[in-house]
Amino acid sequence: MSPLRVPTTSSPTTDPPEKADGRGPRVVAILVFVQLSAALGFYAVMAHLVAHLRDDLGLLAGAISLVMGARTAVQYGFVLPLGPVVDLIGPRRSGVLACAVRAAGFALLAVGDGVGELVGASVLLGAGGALFHPAAQSLLAALAPERRTGGFAAYVVSGQIGAVAGPPVGLALLLGGFGALAFAAAAGWVVGAVLFALLPGERRDPARPPARLRRVDAASVVRGVRVVVRDRAFLRFAVVTAPTMLLSVQMTAVVPLSGFGSGAATLFFCLTAAVAAGLQPFVARNRVGERRWVLALGLLCSGAAYLVLAALPLVDGSLAGLAAAAVVSGVGTGLMQPTVFQVTVRHAPGEWIGAYLGVTNFIGGLAVLGGGLAVGHLFEAGPAAATAALIGLTALGALAAAAHRNPTPRPAAPEPAR
Repeated sequence: MSPLRVPTTSSPTTDPPEKADGRGPRVVAILVFVQLSAALGFYAVMAHLVAHLRDDLGLLAGAISLVMGARTAVQYGFVLPLGPVVDLIGPRRSGVLACAVRAAGFALLAVGDGVGELVGASVLLGAGGALFHPAAQSLLAALAPERRTGGFAAYVVSGQIGAVAGPPVGLALLLGGFGALAFAAAAGWVVGAVLFALLPGERRDPARPPARLRRVDAASVVRGVRVVVRDRAFLRFAVVTAPTMLLSVQMTAVVPLSGFGSGAATLFFCLTAAVAAGLQPFVARNRVGERRWVLALGLLCSGAAYLVLAALPLVDGSLAGLAAAAVVSGVGTGLMQPTVFQVTVRHAPGEWIGAYLGVTNFIGGLAVLGGGLAVGHLFEAGPAAATAALIGLTALGALAAAAHRNPTPRPAAPEPAR
């Protein structure tokens, strides 16, 4: 369990005060550095991976979608069982393991040149991500509300700084070849593992055995998932807002597949990340992110960015249009990411926060996998089908914005151990 576990209370609207042990600021500071190091390596590679697969290795759009989709499928498929595992063994250990696995994935990506090796690297990257995000977010979720919103904002901003700096750093490292770039990313994740190890040790909860003595078996994992599945209001929220992940992630493939080179793609991703980071103080202030209209606006903006991309062939100055799409996409991402986290944490019982995050990411990952494969095949079918894919993503964002409702913020009692 997290060293800063949120106690479950009977009040539906009052969060527990953070224990004054001085760990909160240290946890936030270390997680910010972990996120910065990891994000820098991740985005340095991901901004140029599609171009590498297409231009250096000669893969077709379908094969590229398979390699990219393998990471997504594993990451969001594994996060369903691994979310409760984070609750059981503790986020600190989970974070160290996650960073080590992702470092191995980037190392394999550096030397792989066949589809099998590339898919294997994607599987490792996905498995590491399935542990990394629930581990980091569980630590943040355990903080008091006034520190949690600010801490998550700092966490998001550090990730977006990595997203801004990563593509140009990756562009510079590409002078030494894609292998040098991928090995540098692996080194960044090794640094992340070391930083996770520096987090405060787990505090003993007298009501529960220490993490190293708690069994991690199928029954214990199923219990955590079952708590979430029985929460019908939250499950509906997770399903309706699943497109948030698809709309954010799909830009990584759509921009290069639309014919933009590494330089233009770098501009797009940097501008998107900068706008998303700039919105975080607004979203963190007075729990703005928990309001329904914020997520609805984020979905509308993320969808509208694809409509701007679809219109680029019809107008002159496509670089300016690409920048406009990046700004709109950045607004959408900056509103959606912290809002889903804040609503989830506000609603979930502290005992099962990892399980709630796991189920949310799993459902979103299914949307990313299915939508990503569909978009890849449509882009292979020609310009008209590619335009239809972009318009479809716009419509998906609008439908999700209209349908979503925040679940009532209430802590649910955890299922008793058996």
